Amino acid sequence: MEPAPILALTKGSRYRIESMETRERTKITKGIFRGFVAIGPDDAIVIELDESHQEMKGKMRLIPVHMVLVVDVLEQMREEATKPEKKPETMYG
Repeated sequence: MEPAPILALTKGSRYRIESMETRERTKITKGIFRGFVAIGPDDAIVIELDESHQEMKGKMRLIPVHMVLVVDVLEQMREEATKPEKKPETMYG
């Protein structure tokens, strides 16, 4: 039996995220994952809002990671392999 692939949030993927809004209510965010940012000592997910948010379409929403309850994968993009940084070379002339 082949092990399940490790799932990670990938830039350009579409997600539906349910996060805490208040103790009694949750907030739904749908859109394209653009990355992570730091808000003081906390990390946040950056989502570019889609058309389901009407006039907010195209705006960026930061969701603190500790507020995330559910992440639904709507469309998963492949993660591009990062190229190792090339070390500067010395030139002799």
